[in-house]
Amino acid sequence: MPGPERSAPGRPTTERGAPAGSPVPRRDERAPSSASAARERRSFHIMQRAEGTQTMRAWERFLSGDDEAMVPSANGVVASWLRSQQLGINPSGRSAPLAARGDAMEALRVRHADLLSAASEVFTRAAELFGGSRSLMLLTNTDGIVLDTIGDHQTLDDGQDIHLMPGGDWREHTVGTNGIGTALATGRPAQVHAAEHFCEGIKGWTCAAAPIREPGSGRLLGVVDISGPTATYQRNNLSLAVATARQIEMVLSQRMSLERMQLLEACLASASDLDRAGLVVLDRHGRLVHSSGRTPDLVALGHRLPGLAEGAPIDDWPAQLPQPLRSDWFSVIRSEGRTIGAVLRIPPSHRAGSGWVSPLPSPPDPFAEIIWRSASMERVVTRARRLVGRRVPVLIEGETGVGKELFARALHGDLADGRPFIVFNCGAVVKDLLASELFGHVRGAFTGAAAGGAVGRFEQAHGGTLCLDEIGELPLELQSFLLRVLEEGVIYRLGSGQPHVVDVRLIAMTNRHLVDEVTAGRFRRDLYHRLSVTSLQPPPLREREGDIDLLVALFNQRLAARHRVPPREFGEPVMAMLRAYGWPGNVRELRNIVESLLLMAEGEVVTEEEVAQFLESAPPVLGSTAAGQPGAHCTSLEQAERAAIAQAIRQADANLAEAARSLGISRSTLYRKMERYGLSP
Repeated sequence: MPGPERSAPGRPTTERGAPAGSPVPRRDERAPSSASAARERRSFHIMQRAEGTQTMRAWERFLSGDDEAMVPSANGVVASWLRSQQLGINPSGRSAPLAARGDAMEALRVRHADLLSAASEVFTRAAELFGGSRSLMLLTNTDGIVLDTIGDHQTLDDGQDIHLMPGGDWREHTVGTNGIGTALATGRPAQVHAAEHFCEGIKGWTCAAAPIREPGSGRLLGVVDISGPTATYQRNNLSLAVATARQIEMVLSQRMSLERMQLLEACLASASDLDRAGLVVLDRHGRLVHSSGRTPDLVALGHRLPGLAEGAPIDDWPAQLPQPLRSDWFSVIRSEGRTIGAVLRIPPSHRAGSGWVSPLPSPPDPFAEIIWRSASMERVVTRARRLVGRRVPVLIEGETGVGKELFARALHGDLADGRPFIVFNCGAVVKDLLASELFGHVRGAFTGAAAGGAVGRFEQAHGGTLCLDEIGELPLELQSFLLRVLEEGVIYRLGSGQPHVVDVRLIAMTNRHLVDEVTAGRFRRDLYHRLSVTSLQPPPLREREGDIDLLVALFNQRLAARHRVPPREFGEPVMAMLRAYGWPGNVRELRNIVESLLLMAEGEVVTEEEVAQFLESAPPVLGSTAAGQPGAHCTSLEQAERAAIAQAIRQADANLAEAARSLGISRSTLYRKMERYGLSP
């Protein structure tokens, strides 16, 4: 790469890089005066200009097809030029394409949350170093799309002219030779300076990039790049990029080790009779962390379990397990509110090898996880029991936290029979990616598409149940496709004309009133009638007389056992407060409050003051008896902000774009604040 260690063209150098014949300075002469340092800097810039001219001429002759063209002295540049030429890159290009913005950019950040989080620790420390340096530090994913940037404000602005900014696509496939693209293409650190870039419009920049690899597997995760105008060139920029990449890898390694320890502790603490049963522990990427007892030999430690689709949510894994593993042995492991992996507990009656024998257990009650004694819930459960195992679509309407997914799982029936049960949240994916998530895609269908294509949720649920949550968030243009799939039982992956027959029972869930959405023109009437052949409306907790006492007692025992703390006593004054509250978050909110009271225990008996803190800080239920009560005020600015955001989301019927507009903030800011306050649509 161009650098101060190069000599001027045509002049031989010593091993130290000084022109031949120049005296090597003695030890006491190696601290130059300010005047000599200035002369050295001027000499260095003259050499740079000479080398830049030589490289520019070589580039021009290369493009002309001159076989005798001079080549830059930097290793790998010519190979990259050849790749760029073969890819058909326009050498007069002025900038990289902008591959993602808005919601698509937010989706990328969510997808690469682990990498961004690890890099943020390193980038935060580096931010002061880059302030005023006229340089940038960037983080990209494996597709060369910039995820984050820090650096000098003026250079950040200048970088936008060539899309050296979040969303910019810097692969060789799109912009030719550059530090990011060449590091991705070769899998090695790369430094590309000035005229060495393939496209004319970015020759005014210099960049040094280093790959980031996943600890253990060595899988490429992304790239760290240091860029700036050509005058900011430093020969140690490449070393700094490599060191930064190693720091990010170290943070990832430490987090992986901690998470695996938590995973093993959680699994081993809950396991029993390990000498007689088998235990298979997977991290949240599907890699084998631990196996013990009589378990099948399926994969080596540290490798991904065969059959698990790359990037598939953990909740989808039971339908993808290889034989002879069974979905009813599968449990998700969570720690501190985060999903950290999964465990398969193999019963003692099974043995490793091809001769595994499965007993015939009595079928469990599919409604065992729904706890009730109220008449209002009894009516819904009775109606739901008639629909178990039926292939008819079901629409489940109800407020957030009433247990819609529990009903969906109960309607599916016995998970042990091997039929897949796939849950997909239509509101958790940006509109541009919804069709791909539902119907799948083939290679090259869109920017960022998986190299080998991907199977959609309908194909994953073939032979079983597909549960679509927040169905009201489905855009109108996709509703017609969904209706056609329901009518014909055929899907087409994005980018393909090949039909795929699917046999899927659809259960749709929403916290909106879909009839109102139909009236407003936001939901197709024919699709509504197709989805609501049968429907269920689980009642909100405030309408379930007697169930609060039952649920508090249940959560008190279960959560105390899970966290290894003693249960607490909920006296009548406390229970009276809980019964009188409006419960905007329903059963989920009640469970969270009981869990907090157990973990933050100040004594054996729960006090009214403790409960009041939770009920005062929670936003009131619109239109309920709890709204406007004296105890519903906020006790801090953060609580006021949380309450305002929660109310805006409710008033917008969980439409986050509309909620953001009503709050006067961007959608990305709303996402961050929701994450901060633990809110969900």
